[in-house]
Amino acid sequence: MSIAKEGEVHHFAHHFDDADHEYESTKQGVWLFMVTEVLMFGALLVGYLIFKGLYPEVFEQGGDTLNWKLGATNTVVLIFSSLTMALGIYYIRIDDRKKALLNLGITLICGFIFLGIKYIEYSHKFHLGIFPGKYFHAEGFMPDAPLYFSFYYMLTGLHGLHVVIGMGLIAWIMIRVARGTYSSSYWTGVEGVGIFWHLVDLVWIYLFPLLYLVG
Repeated sequence: MSIAKEGEVHHFAHHFDDADHEYESTKQGVWLFMVTEVLMFGALLVGYLIFKGLYPEVFEQGGDTLNWKLGATNTVVLIFSSLTMALGIYYIRIDDRKKALLNLGITLICGFIFLGIKYIEYSHKFHLGIFPGKYFHAEGFMPDAPLYFSFYYMLTGLHGLHVVIGMGLIAWIMIRVARGTYSSSYWTGVEGVGIFWHLVDLVWIYLFPLLYLVG
């Protein structure tokens, strides 16, 4: 597939009927991938809820160790990053490259802030000996506490990995925007990354209340 340079019309790949067909097919592919992501996180969340019902006291004690203020801050950061991501796509579609790069850059900074806060949370727990599974050696917890923290690290760690991947993709499209690859005639890649980033935000909106607020 040839890539449109600045000021040129995007030329679609030969196996598509036209540029609109290419655009819609690409979006459908991205959404299909998003479905697999939802199924993966959904399965983990179902497992979390099942064991929470079996060991309510353990999960309540584990939840009490989490700092809801840090979790709430990260929630606000990600929600704001969804706005700047959407603005980045909007400005690319109207050929305002500077504002597009500004908003994508802010989105990237929000990702770093999110990871920085998670680092603070993780490092504090590691200092107390709160590790997942058999590596758990903190004192003052119920015998089944490692079960809760295994879920905690699995859910937040997997989500954090998606944040890192999303940040890498945003950096990649920023480079391409700066080179003039994306414009009002071709923005499919940016929109695909935007969909992925919005899913990352949406997953956290579910994780935050389940882990930090529901006792």
